[in-house]
Amino acid sequence: MAGELRNLRNQKKKIVFTNGVFDILHRGHVDYLRKAKSLGDILVVGMNTDSSVKKIKGPHRPIQNQNDRAVILASLKSVDFVIFFDESTPDNLIHFVKPDVLVKGADYKLEQIAGADFVKSYGGKVKRIKLTSGRSTSKILAKL
Repeated sequence: MAGELRNLRNQKKKIVFTNGVFDILHRGHVDYLRKAKSLGDILVVGMNTDSSVKKIKGPHRPIQNQNDRAVILASLKSVDFVIFFDESTPDNLIHFVKPDVLVKGADYKLEQIAGADFVKSYGGKVKRIKLTSGRSTSKILAKL
């Protein structure tokens, strides 16, 4: 992966990074990832491993295992790379990727976004994207 990122940088490609659980993929996710991709050339998605999801969301999550979630995410036209991370935040992964643009949902305040200070320290941008109203995994699970 490091070599691929280096090659993309040499080609002057703008690398965008976002992260999440992406357990039950829905329209809100698709809209969000499409908007994130529009901010650059390459979209790298950091995806929580199953063990990190359990720590964040509780013992009954994720619904789908990490390999299935990764295959589904990688099949989207807007997603170029999916990389697992096992920590509570994607800080280490953000340091590894060193994106030109770091993206999170607008439901996060700037100071809550992991890696924001690091990305800004080298001139990268941090963007917050408005989420699609009424679309969430929690709502889907409640309906089920």
